[in-house]
Amino acid sequence: MINTIIRSDAPVTLVGGGRAGAEDLRAALDLAPRLVAADSGAALALAAGHLPEAVIGDFDSITDADKARLPPYRLFHIAEQDSTDFEKALSRIAAPLVLAVGFLGARVDHQLAALNVLVRQAAPRCILIGEYEVIFHLPASVHLDLQPGDVVSLFPLAPVTGRSSGLEWPIDGLELAPQGRVGTSNRALGPVSIDTDGPGLLALLPRARLHQAIDALTALPDAAVS
Repeated sequence: MINTIIRSDAPVTLVGGGRAGAEDLRAALDLAPRLVAADSGAALALAAGHLPEAVIGDFDSITDADKARLPPYRLFHIAEQDSTDFEKALSRIAAPLVLAVGFLGARVDHQLAALNVLVRQAAPRCILIGEYEVIFHLPASVHLDLQPGDVVSLFPLAPVTGRSSGLEWPIDGLELAPQGRVGTSNRALGPVSIDTDGPGLLALLPRARLHQAIDALTALPDAAVS
């Protein structure tokens, strides 16, 4: 059983050690003020003048100097090597939503691992914030208040089917799969609704639609602290 380290009734920001700037962290903290770092994500937080409530990971990449700047009671060493630091941290947060920065835009293997965690871990819901887009795992049913022309990419990490309204190219009747048909570069005609018949489908929206993604995920009835 995985023990909860951070419990919050409001969204939480999680920062990783990948490519991200202080402005990315600031944008997340404006919406989710409680801050948690995954291992070397502590470096970005500290450089931006923020002290994380918790630093969670196997501590193979955080520096001794950064650890020395943090109170010992905020350091949570998880020694096992069967999961990434992103998964270690995310699985120990109980919140309606996590905004994750510093997990996209650097090493491709780390990005793929983060996407894998998104589709395997049902809670908490999480939005990865990148330089150009935001990425999240689609729930069974979601409504997004998008604008005409917004790019909506749907990428399956498992075979999945579904239905949509408001997309230029509907997904009704399509079988999406990582080794088959994918749904990149679709476009919104306006507000978009998507229903899926199972897990595994990622949505990629323009970075400018972060607020709409947050509104859509936190409006769902099961978006609550467990």
